[in-house]
Amino acid sequence: MTNQPSNKKGGEILEAEKKILHEEKRILSEVRKEAETIQRFSKNVWILTVLISLILVGGASVFAFLKISSGHIYTDKADIEAPRIDLAPQSTGILEEILVHEGDFIDANTVVARIGNELIKTKSEGVVTATKADVGKIFNRGEAVVSMSDPTELRVVGRIEEDKGLSDVRIGQFAKFTVDAFGSKEYEGVVDEISSVSREGDVVFNISDKREVKEFNVKVRFNIDKYPELKNGMSAKLWIYK
Repeated sequence: MTNQPSNKKGGEILEAEKKILHEEKRILSEVRKEAETIQRFSKNVWILTVLISLILVGGASVFAFLKISSGHIYTDKADIEAPRIDLAPQSTGILEEILVHEGDFIDANTVVARIGNELIKTKSEGVVTATKADVGKIFNRGEAVVSMSDPTELRVVGRIEEDKGLSDVRIGQFAKFTVDAFGSKEYEGVVDEISSVSREGDVVFNISDKREVKEFNVKVRFNIDKYPELKNGMSAKLWIYK
C-alpha cells in the first residue's frame, strides 16, 4: 500500500515529460517552417532584384541604342573611290602604242600613249586604272585610251537615299567608316561633299507605296597618310554623325 503514491507520482512525471517533448517537436516544426518561408522569401527577393536589374539595364541599353541611332545616318552602300581621269586624243587617229600598264604610278607630264602623231600626256600624277591595248584601232577625239586616278583624292563615297536622313547631312560633319577588307577596324573622316543631283540609274522603290526613291552621293574626306592601307575600289560602311 505504501508504494502506490510513489508509482502515481512517477506516472505523472512521465506524462509531463511526454507533453514537453511533444511541445518541443511542435515548436521545432514551426521553426523549420518559418526558416523555409524566410528562405523562399529571400530567394524570391533575389530573383526580383535580378529581374529589376535586367529591366533597368535593358531599358538603358534600348535608350542608348535609340539615342545613338537617332544621332547618325548610316549606309552600307559605300566605297573608297578617287575621281577617274580619262586621257584621250584631241583628234581622231590610229593608236600606235601604249606606254603604260594598269597599276603603274606615273608622274605629271608623262607620255602614256601615241595616237597618230599625237602624244597623250598626263596633267597630274596618279595610278593607271585601265588601258586600251588595241594597237592599230582608230580612236575618236575624246575617246579614252588610258584611265587613271589620283590617290591623293581618295574619298569614302556613300550612297544615301533621299528619305533616309539625306536632309540632315552637312559639310564638315564627323564621320566614321569601316572597310570590308579590314573587318571592324574604324576609320574617321569629315563630310567633304554632298551631291546636288541623284545618281544615274540608282533608283530604289519605297515598299509601302512603290514610290521612286533616289540616291545621292556623300563624300567623306580622310587622312590618306594616316590610312595608307585604303585603296581605290574597296567596299565600306559609313556612319555620319549629326
